[in-house]
Amino acid sequence: MSDSIFAGRRHFLAATAALTAAAALPAVAAAARTTRAWRGYRDAIVVDTLSGGPSNADATEPYATLDARALGEARASGMTACNVTVSGVGSYANDYAETIRAIAYWNGEIAAHPEHLSLVRRAADLADAKKTGRLGLIYGFQDATPFGDDAKRLDEFWGLGVRVFQLTYNRRNLVGDGCLEPGNAGLSTFGLELVEKINAKRGLVDLSHSGQRTALEAIAASKAPVVISHTACAALVARPRNKTDEELKAVADKGGVVGIYLMPFLRLEGQPMAQDLIRHIEHAVKVCGEDHVAIGTDGVLPAVETTPAYQKMFKEFVAQRIARGIAAPGESVDVYNFVPDLNTPDRLDTLAAMLSQRGHADARIAKIVGGNFARVFGEVCG
Repeated sequence: MSDSIFAGRRHFLAATAALTAAAALPAVAAAARTTRAWRGYRDAIVVDTLSGGPSNADATEPYATLDARALGEARASGMTACNVTVSGVGSYANDYAETIRAIAYWNGEIAAHPEHLSLVRRAADLADAKKTGRLGLIYGFQDATPFGDDAKRLDEFWGLGVRVFQLTYNRRNLVGDGCLEPGNAGLSTFGLELVEKINAKRGLVDLSHSGQRTALEAIAASKAPVVISHTACAALVARPRNKTDEELKAVADKGGVVGIYLMPFLRLEGQPMAQDLIRHIEHAVKVCGEDHVAIGTDGVLPAVETTPAYQKMFKEFVAQRIARGIAAPGESVDVYNFVPDLNTPDRLDTLAAMLSQRGHADARIAKIVGGNFARVFGEVCG
């Protein structure tokens, strides 16, 4: 097994699933439910704009074949599609090879379970996933490191089905600065070239994890709407992973979408809850407008059970990220990467119901849980 950061993240996701077997059992039963928490959920296009995707409850390896429970959870989630990361993150070491391996893994799972999974390359694929009740997988990068210094690799990645291209992770790469770089140097010449090529190929530029100048310069350079697949609002919680109102509004003005995540950065301290997530969603709606806000959980699809084994594993995962220099302020062994009162595969249904109870109209909720991303995906990717 490669020791790349991507492999480490995949292993963490698989290990998390392996420690959620007890919590996952009700989720499988939920797949057969005839009712939903929010009345519009069954008809809505529901998209998690950044997700770990389905994973086994008993997996100990990052590339284990999905079992019946994992597939049941995918159906129980009620999601139409999710953006799954197939790239390396935070390091150039082995990222190209790991990316090819990850794409091959998901291609294999789609081929093995065509009644449950599908590959989403264009808007018609998204509509088909909704019609057939399958979970559509949108392949995405969380860093530009798989490109190395060759933007022409875009043709290969595009041909393999990748549609979402995040320019940076937390650190600096050849494209631009990540959000942890104090220099905030902005987009490079190579970055400008890559944005131009992504536009020409009709891919989605993703500015999650980027530094402020890199984000603003990429938005200005792009000829198409861009996305920030997973972030929160710096005006509410001043953490590097969160975006300023200036960045949020610039994405909206470009016609793009901002996904709000279910991560520790929703609060300055303590475990975030659904009310914290809703606060960020409502602020984003205020800044961007209801047509430009989405949900990108940045988490695993199964429910998580915080057993002693999970706590030990999570502590090791955070320590590894700190040692590699890619951990962001706010990451802590005491704050888990999920929202406890949304800790089920159908968390977006529960969230939609909470938004409804707060008086948000059904039409707005439908946009937030997936309609906005589906619109932008269709406009950009065809």
